[in-house]
Amino acid sequence: MNLVDQIEAKEMKKDVADVHIGDTVKVHMRIVEGEKERIQIIEGVVIKMRGGGARKTLTVRKISFGIGVERIFPFHSPRVEKIEILRRAKVRQAKLYYLRELRGKAARLKELKAPRPTTKVKKVKTRGKKAKAAKAAAKSS
Repeated sequence: MNLVDQIEAKEMKKDVADVHIGDTVKVHMRIVEGEKERIQIIEGVVIKMRGGGARKTLTVRKISFGIGVERIFPFHSPRVEKIEILRRAKVRQAKLYYLRELRGKAARLKELKAPRPTTKVKKVKTRGKKAKAAKAAAKSS
């Protein structure tokens, strides 16, 4: 591990969200106005991710009053309070620049289904000789 990687490792956040391209996210950004500090939430689709380590960035695109707005967020910045994942989408490209030309329903992405549960359920036979024998054994005990 070289010197740059060691310095970057100290600057990186430990608890970051598992964000992918095509996810609809809410980015909670800390904004400083004069002496006051507030949290501003930007909701949109992640169209691009680049860099690595402490230099990793994500580009979020949203439609604001009919105009497309893109904002680049440093992933490990202290100004980024947290990143919430609202929806996951099935995408086949690393950069979703084609969304810039699309409007309305055409710009929708296909949502990923929830993952299957990891616990395996044992099948119970309901018909046949083995099922009748199992039922009889269960009744007698």
